[in-house]
Amino acid sequence: MSIPADLKYTKDHEWLKLLDGDEALIGITDFAQNSLGDITFVEVPEVGDSFDAGDSFGVVESVKAASDLYMPVDAEVVEVNEALEDSPESVNTSPYDEGWIMKIKVKDPASLSELLDAAAYEEIAKD
Repeated sequence: MSIPADLKYTKDHEWLKLLDGDEALIGITDFAQNSLGDITFVEVPEVGDSFDAGDSFGVVESVKAASDLYMPVDAEVVEVNEALEDSPESVNTSPYDEGWIMKIKVKDPASLSELLDAAAYEEIAKD
């Protein structure tokens, strides 16, 4: 199970990668994609949509189950990974690179401190 040290994580198995300024990428973790199995569909929000931390922003469907996706921080969607429409399996094969779900603008950068680091997420993923 891969848990990159440079990312932030949620208890719900989403990851957040800080980019320049107040933008970040969001996806699901290697643990989450492995638990779901072969991903067949990813529902993403619209560019411009705003969410509060903890809000459901989409769904990942697999051959085994469907799972809601939860926003790690208060944010506005600035870009979605349109490649997932034709290649949802990239969430399985490359969850931290090609399988990113969306780019957001973080509304309150201080809220990032509430997310988990790799070591803390690893403890949750063990259970």
